[in-house]
Order: sequence, then C-alpha cells, then structure tokens
Amino acid sequence: MSGAAWHARISCGNEVGAGFLVSPRRVLTCAHVVRRRGTSAVTVTFPGARGLGPLPATVIVHGGWSSGASDHGDLAVLELDREVPLSPAEFAPPGAELGDPAPTLVAYGFPKGYDEGMLAQYQAVRGALVADEWRQLEAVTAHGQPLAAGFSGAAMTLPDGRVVGMVASIAGSREVRVGRMLPTQVMARYWPELGERVPTPDHHPELGERVPTPDHHPDAVRRLYTLARRAVAHDVDCDPNRLYVDAVGLFGPPLPEGGFASLGAAAEYVQREVPGAEAVGRFADRLQELLDAPPARPTAAHAWSPILVEIEHSGAGVDQVTVEVSAYRDGHRRRIGSRRLPRTAVRAYVQERIDEAFSQLAPDADELITFVLPREWLNEPVAHWECGEDDSTPLGCAYPLVVVDRSRHRSGRLRHRLAKRWQQLDACPGARLHRVECGAPERPPSLRKRLRDHSADLAGFAFPPSTAQPHFEVGLNTPVPVLLWSRTGCADLRHDGPCSGAAFLDELAASVADVPPIELPRHVMELREAADADDDPESHWAKDVQLLWDDPRCFPEPAACMHSPVV
Repeated sequence: MSGAAWHARISCGNEVGAGFLVSPRRVLTCAHVVRRRGTSAVTVTFPGARGLGPLPATVIVHGGWSSGASDHGDLAVLELDREVPLSPAEFAPPGAELGDPAPTLVAYGFPKGYDEGMLAQYQAVRGALVADEWRQLEAVTAHGQPLAAGFSGAAMTLPDGRVVGMVASIAGSREVRVGRMLPTQVMARYWPELGERVPTPDHHPELGERVPTPDHHPDAVRRLYTLARRAVAHDVDCDPNRLYVDAVGLFGPPLPEGGFASLGAAAEYVQREVPGAEAVGRFADRLQELLDAPPARPTAAHAWSPILVEIEHSGAGVDQVTVEVSAYRDGHRRRIGSRRLPRTAVRAYVQERIDEAFSQLAPDADELITFVLPREWLNEPVAHWECGEDDSTPLGCAYPLVVVDRSRHRSGRLRHRLAKRWQQLDACPGARLHRVECGAPERPPSLRKRLRDHSADLAGFAFPPSTAQPHFEVGLNTPVPVLLWSRTGCADLRHDGPCSGAAFLDELAASVADVPPIELPRHVMELREAADADDDPESHWAKDVQLLWDDPRCFPEPAACMHSPVV
C-alpha cells in the first residue's frame, strides 16, 4: 500500500470532502463536511487503499463550529467502525509551513468529477493568523488545480509529506485563488490529543527565534495525554486553571487570558508554551493524584444535585463570554459543554446544554440550576429565561434556580468562611431577614459591621445591585450566604415615604420567616410560580425576585486541586 494512503475521502449525504488518518481508527476533517450527520451516514474511503472499501464512521469530537463561514472550531474527529492497516499521517512542527522562501504545500482533495482525487499546490502567507484561527493560503500558479468544493478537510503537507494544517475554506470566486487552513496548533485547541502527535519546534521559522519549550521526552508527553484522557473518561473533577498554576509554579508563565476551556487544552498549552520539562511532569503527577484519590463523599447537606452554568468574560472582546455547563452527581462534576459566544447567543446555548445536563443526574436527584455570573450580570433575568424552544415555561418556575457571584465562587478564603456558616445554618429552623433599606441607606462600612455583628445569614435588599453596588459588595464579601432582592426594586436610594423596595422587604420577611435556609431555592421557585400564575403577574411582589444562594458544599472540589495556588 502507498505510504500516503492515509488521505481520505469523506461523504455525508450530498456533502463530499477530504480528511486524513491520524490513528488506526481516527480521521480528521472539517466539521462543516459532516454537518448533516444527524440525517445522513458518514462514510470514509481511502483512494490509496481501495481494497478497504467504504467504511462507516461516527463523529466523536466536534470543534464547536455552528454554521457560518467565519465561525471558529471547524474541526471534527471521526471514528471508523474498525481499525485500518494503514500508517497514519505524520506531522511537522508548528510554523513549518512558513519560511523564506515559503515551501510549496500540497492538498489532496476531491472536486466534483474526481472521486479518485486531485492535487492542489499552495503556499502559506507569512504574518499573523487571520482572526487568530486561520493561515491564509495563495496558489503557487494561476493554472493549476484551485482549492474547490471537495478539498475541505484535506491535509496541507510539506513536500516530504508531513502535515502542517487542514484546508478549512476556499475563495468564493474562480478568479481569486486563495484559501484558509487551520494550522496544527489551532487544531489542537479543539482536539488537544493532537498535541501528542505534533512535535515541538526548536525554533520559529518566521521570527527566527527559539520557542519557549524544548522537545519533551516522548514518554513524558504520552503519559501527560494518557492521564488527561483518563481523567476526562472518569469524570474527575478538577479546575484546569488551578492545575496549570500549580504545575508552572509561582514564577512560571501566567495563566493565559481567559483561562482554559478544558483539561486537554491546559495540557497542550503546558507542553507547547511552558519552558522546561518540569511543568509537564508536575501536571501529570497532579492528574495521577486525582485519579488515585478515593471518591468524594457528599454530606447530608448536599441534598441538591446542581446543574452549574458558569459565565465569564472570555477576553476576546467586550461582547464575548465563555459559557460552561456542568452537572454534579455523587459529588463529582460532569462537564456537559463549553463554548465562547457573543452575549446574544448565550440563552439558546444554555437552554440546550441544561437539557443535556439532566441526563447526567440520578433519577431521584433534586435538581438545582445554579448560574455562576460575573458581578455585573447578577441582575440578569435568568429565572425568566424559557426552558427551551418548545417550552415557554420560565426556568425559575420549572426548577429551583439560584445565582452565585463568580468572584466569590473562585475565592478559597470566602468559600471556607461560607462553608463554616452553612454548618451553623443546617440546624436553623428558619432564617432571619436582615433588611438593607433604601430611602436613607446606611453607609457601606456601617452595613458591613451590622452584618458581621449579627452573623447575618440572609440579607434582603430593597434595590437591585446596579442602584448601589458598594452595598451589594458588602453582602458578597462579608460574606452572607443568602442574598435576596427584586430585580426591578427601588431605583432611588434617597427618597421620602414608602416605596416598592420597602413593600418587597415586608412581603419577603413574612414569606421566609419559617423556611430553613437549605430549602430557600425551592421556596423561591414556589414564589415565582405564584407570581407567574397571578391574575396580575406584573403587580405581584415576587415577580422579579432574585436569589443568590451560595453553599460551597454543593460544589465539592478534589483535595488535590484545593492546595493549588489561587488564580
């Protein structure tokens, strides 16, 4: 069989594209090539090994591509229904597509009428990646085979056959012979296991300088990725950002802006970007500790089974956020999905992932939907978001739903203090409401002293966070385990006479007087249901009630992660 028999033709319905074998059962291609996989079978053939015949395949990794030409994450990993006796593709170090002069790159694709395949010759354009995602390609000649439909997913190879990237898009005009490829380092973002197969470069061909890390010993790299795969397969709960900080040490490279969306992404970054071999070993050792640790035991207070929706700024722009959805079962966290999105797309993504998360809960679980939000998002009407496209029921009426401040959720100091407060609250038959009034509000330092002197466990605010952020910060940092307010409460801190904020606090105090703090999420859900069902829901005092309910014991962290430096 040919040494380049690893080139593959992919078909999915009417879509035809290319791909390439990277292991006996794994094939890489573009996500848009298999976009109709829900209604059509995916079939892989190897023109250089025709005796194998067509092979059924399943998409096992999807890079997150949605549907647009400019969407990121246009990568898919296919798993064949059986292993094939072919040598997989070999990879060149990142940046090998550049040079002076630039090497000629070859793509093996399947344009219409050429089921056996055609070759196209292109060169990579020096300079920055387009949108930090694509390397631009330009044709070597004006008369050869251009990149066309059927080349998507094709490996871009050096003259010696080593892969430097994957064709992702082509120009929309015959007169413009340009295209784009995903270079290997970008592909590894969406499938970190690829980092195990791509060698580390000794120097950057374009900049003429040494990259931060030397080559790691192959055994160390294999151990790192093997442990990372095991940790994901066993649903080991760990924060990849904390693992990274622990691995690089206090004086190592700082955490990249936005952090890591997955454990594999953190492992790949340590391999590629951190000087010295020690960090790879420490990262692997921490994973080994987590895998060897005994299962976490939920305590009696962990009656809730949270579905966690974490939202944070991605660092990619003012409107871009990273959203991650997880589910807790038997004290272990199971990640459902993570995506960087514009703010306008968050609601639809969360609705889909929450629906998936329910499949991870035990049949008798008491679900608790928890939104971990940036501080400026705490007044977001998440309880009013619909359950789904076909179910207009507000989430907060269908399930117990709470919000948590992201800064507090990540602070080891505050988590420790909150856990101590909840140990005391477990025995409380009801919670006393500490009122934070409007009209003539007390100064934040005075409020802090009052909440501390009375060991406040429940604070009710007559106004939303945006009206007096310093007062809310007192409640968050003291810390008070439970905060309640009306999202549309009093908007003026200084006024005379009664107001909607004071009326809200009066109703709230009577409503929660005999409710154990651990049961407040269910009680508030019932208040939301009553408001929604009222003949005049807009006038009901609880129509916009927001509950910040924060029991760290519901979100256990493995011991090996907790001693990592706080990031």
